Amino acid sequence: MSSGSAARLLVVGCGAIGGVVASHLLATGQDVSVLTTNRAIGEALVRDGFRVESDALGSAVPARAVLFEAAEVNTPFDYVLLAVQPPQVREAVESVAGQLADNARVVCFQNGLCEELVAEIVGAERVIGAVVAWGASMSGPGRYDRTSSGGFTLGRLGGGRDAPLERLARLLEAVGPVELTDNLAGVRWSKLGINCAVSTLGTISGTPLGPALKRRHARRLALEIISEAVAVARAERVHLEKVAGTVDLEWLALTPAESVASGSSSLVAKHALILAVGARYRRLRSSMLAAIERGRPPAIDFLNGEVVRRAARHGIPVPVNSAARDWVWAIARGERQASPDSLRALYEATR
Repeated sequence: MSSGSAARLLVVGCGAIGGVVASHLLATGQDVSVLTTNRAIGEALVRDGFRVESDALGSAVPARAVLFEAAEVNTPFDYVLLAVQPPQVREAVESVAGQLADNARVVCFQNGLCEELVAEIVGAERVIGAVVAWGASMSGPGRYDRTSSGGFTLGRLGGGRDAPLERLARLLEAVGPVELTDNLAGVRWSKLGINCAVSTLGTISGTPLGPALKRRHARRLALEIISEAVAVARAERVHLEKVAGTVDLEWLALTPAESVASGSSSLVAKHALILAVGARYRRLRSSMLAAIERGRPPAIDFLNGEVVRRAARHGIPVPVNSAARDWVWAIARGERQASPDSLRALYEATR
């Protein structure tokens, strides 16, 4: 990939994040192909293009090349942008790994810690982490709604910067502002802690994030989930970064005194910050809940389940993350319902 030639990009997955990313790149004239195994989405993109609501694009963006199977990927790409859910990451990477150009990069947009998994397949030097600081939903096949503003933080597993990373940063400026980090693990773990709370509690409540976090017991659960994640990150020797430059999980984590207090000025401040997070992403609907509704496995094992697994290595108790993980799987199996009452029941069960 020379700096003077146009980069060839493949977006794998055309759900909410993949659809918004692909549409903005296409709108700037980039050479973008998309791969989706969802026939309804692919056919809608071929017929109508990408239709993004609540966004600056204003009109549909025609799809350049829509692929329905990995076998159709028969030319090398400079960037493979992974926008599938975490449970599908391994299969997606293995299906296109043979079509990476020299010096190509595989980019992880997933929540969780998927970069390590991808590195096992293509090598750590090829992996870029793209931490997404905005929300989106898919209202129908090929129809996308950007529910909050924001951009990306990009980094490499081993830190440092190179030409492919910096070139990707320039490309993604079409979607939102981009920051580069030498501490990808710190950014990822901070986002993991937030997502273990907001995505999981949004799944259990069955509501958008804003209404869910208006309830005090939901905010308390969020604080407890984040506190456990922070404890595990410390044991993993990760230096946490502020989320979107503002949310400090080290500060947000409950102290031993706050864990048993019925109320304090510091607790009020922490509840207020969680409420502000809910307000910013008030329209965000959990992608895990959408996956369950489509009959797909939720990504819970890559969120709270990741915290539980790593906590076990260090002998750290994480009862709220463990209970939340099990609750989401019970919803996926049809044993529980996603509802505000279910969220309240989780709170009572973890007292």
